[in-house]
Amino acid sequence: MSVALGPVTELVGRERESAALVERLRDPSVRTLTVTGRAGVGKSRLAAEAVREIGGEFGRVTVVDAVRWCAAAGQEPLLTPAGPEEHGRVLLLLDGCDHDVRPAAAEAVAALAGDPRVVVLATALEPLGVYGERLLPLAPLPVPGSAGTGDPHEVLEAASVALFVRRARDADPAFALTLENAAAVAEICTRLDGLPLAVELAARRLRLLSPQSLAARLRGRTTVLAGGPAHAPERHRSLAALAEWSCRGLAGPARALLDRLSVYEPGFGLSAAGVSAEAEVETLLDRGLLAVVAEEQGEPRLAVTEPVRSHRRAELADSGRDGAALDAHAERYRLLVTSALPGLNGTDQERLLRELAAEGANVTAALRRLRERGDDEAAAALVLGCRLPWLTQGRLREALDWCDSSAEAAGPPLPEAVRARLADMSGLFALALGDPHEAVRRHRSALALGKAVGDRRQNALVSVHLGTALLKSGDAPGARAVLVAALSALASMGVTGGAAGAAAALAAVTRAEGDRRKALELLDRAEEAFRRIRDGRGLAGTLRTAAALALDGEEPDRADGALREALRLYGAIDERTELPDLLEEFALLLLRTAPAQRPRTVRLLAAADTLRAATGAEVPDAWRSEAERARTELSARLDWSDFATAWAEGVRMTARAAVAEALSAPASSRRPAAGAVAEAQSLTPRQVQVALLVSEGLTNRHIAARLDISEWTVVNHVRQVMRRLGCTSRVQVAGAVGRWG
Repeated sequence: MSVALGPVTELVGRERESAALVERLRDPSVRTLTVTGRAGVGKSRLAAEAVREIGGEFGRVTVVDAVRWCAAAGQEPLLTPAGPEEHGRVLLLLDGCDHDVRPAAAEAVAALAGDPRVVVLATALEPLGVYGERLLPLAPLPVPGSAGTGDPHEVLEAASVALFVRRARDADPAFALTLENAAAVAEICTRLDGLPLAVELAARRLRLLSPQSLAARLRGRTTVLAGGPAHAPERHRSLAALAEWSCRGLAGPARALLDRLSVYEPGFGLSAAGVSAEAEVETLLDRGLLAVVAEEQGEPRLAVTEPVRSHRRAELADSGRDGAALDAHAERYRLLVTSALPGLNGTDQERLLRELAAEGANVTAALRRLRERGDDEAAAALVLGCRLPWLTQGRLREALDWCDSSAEAAGPPLPEAVRARLADMSGLFALALGDPHEAVRRHRSALALGKAVGDRRQNALVSVHLGTALLKSGDAPGARAVLVAALSALASMGVTGGAAGAAAALAAVTRAEGDRRKALELLDRAEEAFRRIRDGRGLAGTLRTAAALALDGEEPDRADGALREALRLYGAIDERTELPDLLEEFALLLLRTAPAQRPRTVRLLAAADTLRAATGAEVPDAWRSEAERARTELSARLDWSDFATAWAEGVRMTARAAVAEALSAPASSRRPAAGAVAEAQSLTPRQVQVALLVSEGLTNRHIAARLDISEWTVVNHVRQVMRRLGCTSRVQVAGAVGRWG
């Protein structure tokens, strides 16, 4: 039963797969080649276009719809025998070898193996399983990355978006990808997993809906999409029909597992399926109902594919079985977070933080479920367990909202101890967002609640947080008072991590007060404790204070080493909240000690800005001014196009890439100790700024205006620059600066 290939359609984003398929069909050793992939991925279209391209190289081409052939079994052969006058190879395209058709198709293909002239190209959800079968798995089209989704040019680089735009223009010739709709289009393609059929159905809806409205509708359920071509098979006319067809014939245990996993957010671990369900997981993977979407610490992260996930969730809701599945999911993640708490500040910190970050969407879904069913105390406990994971992940505003909504839940009042801890946790996130005064208010509220409870240990830990916020708000004496008491209390109770945090915070206070010796003693104490309990995040914060203290003492090499170790520690746990500040600290040090690294410095400053914006955090005016001055200096010293290129590269960096970029800079200790670089290293950051402006021919008055300092201060800086560089005139200073590169 030979059929036509169907209408000629443009393949978008399949250039490599098409070339690979044609090349394999030309290989004389290939006898059976099966294109596999989930429903709607474009197997039939790819195979048809390959046959059109290569068909002329065969003596005969036959195209058979496997479903129609199977329905007419016994009436027509799969392939009529070649006559004696027929020369060359025969290409058979057997399309749609799925479900009930698969066994008969496999048997017929195996029977053709005796004729060396026959080449079979099949399309199927899963391999036919015949001897000598070669496979070409077809994945959905790539979707936009998480960064830069507002830039139309970047978004359009994803093949799924390119397909969406082509089909959208078919529906509405006036459609264009713009700054206003690029993010919505990226969300649509990502939510649809880049599945070509789903993307095309979505693009057709633009006749009625804007991309933003369409994206909002798909957040609830992707199976709302319908309206496929009238000539298409029924399963290609709507995503609901496609999902139903994809699940056809699924055995009981595999279907039960699929239903259970459909309430999970994409990116769950293999352990969610259970150790006894390995065979069912393999079945779902083979059928394209389950997909590996990432890997974390050697473990695959899985997702039930769309639109199957939306379809199964709707079926569960309609049958009233979704409540039990959602409750089981919430309980699993409540236990996951609870069991992680003991190791989060110790030896298991890196592994646990990465695991909880990978499961972040599911933890949030569990929180929503606990809140929906009115279990406010369990929800509050889960929120409290997410303190360190959320801080590390940079989920600052979201965390603050969860703290406040948990404390104000409409149900029975929470115990005072829980409310005190929520107030304290909210203060941490207020400080991370850049509002130290609000953080002080919240921590004081936590202390007031905690005193009624009488938990001495918890109150001492809150005092450490209060002291840190007081210092950031400008009240160093107040910070010292609460931190001294907290350090004494925590040390007497043997709370090693808490005492180390108190010592590190007190070191920052004593540094601000100018007592460098005492600050060093406290930092040594904190560093030793954090290393002993293997609290990497706490250690990184301590090393940052140590680096600042080293710079106070004109020890840039020591500061460089401390900041590099902090970068490695933050990179290991994929830290997002404090990383932007650390990147800026390292960039400013690099600007001082390695002027030849200016493009790298620009990239790091840009990455810090972008990563901080993702958290919603603000920075103090003094620190922002210092970073702004560094950017001004760099833009003046670099060619404008070089500066703009480096800045754009930094904006596109992920957190991991930014850490790698910083660590790839030459270490201060490995740079030459003499010559031009040594000259630059001998100056403070402010002196470097003054020297650069002197080299540009600016007068003391102009330098003072540029840097917003007094003219007398500029005179003193110029004298120090000349003394440290061994110069006797401003002309010689300009020459020395020129040697820095």
